[in-house]
Amino acid sequence: MKTFGGAARFLDRDDINTDEIIPARYLTEVEREALKPYLLEDLRLEGFDPRRDLAGCEALIARANFGCGSSREHAAWALEANGIRLVVAAGFARIFRQNMFNCGLLALELPAERIDALFRRFAGRPGVSAVADVASGTLAVRCGGDTERIPFALGPFERALLEAGGWLEYADRRYESLRRKESP
Repeated sequence: MKTFGGAARFLDRDDINTDEIIPARYLTEVEREALKPYLLEDLRLEGFDPRRDLAGCEALIARANFGCGSSREHAAWALEANGIRLVVAAGFARIFRQNMFNCGLLALELPAERIDALFRRFAGRPGVSAVADVASGTLAVRCGGDTERIPFALGPFERALLEAGGWLEYADRRYESLRRKESP
């Protein structure tokens, strides 16, 4: 199984919506890489500058209802294009969460109390990382020698999507034998 995450950035707000993750004006793009410079461009948080604060970021830790709003794959694509493969939050909009798994990204939901504790302990500190090990079902949030390990569980289908690298890869592997049978 895979690990997800790395250098982490805290986004201290509930209800970060898909229009803030990737503004609608960029939805004409069909290549994921074209979305890269616009990730969180419209997110308004005091002191937050996406160009500065997302450089090298591989994980986001946010509050509740992350990815609410319009149901667009572009939001997950923009995260992927920027190397962010892990989002940890107190809750996700259902369609956004599934879009993340469909893209082979990990949307990890933790109780609000646990998210609050992570914000108190790690937010604002330089050098924080968050790495989720799917095989062990453990999220490790670290800063220097300070580490918190948090267990998590995923369903078998979510694990299969992550292992395959997303829905398309999963479907290709799963249904390859059917294509062979249908071929003349």
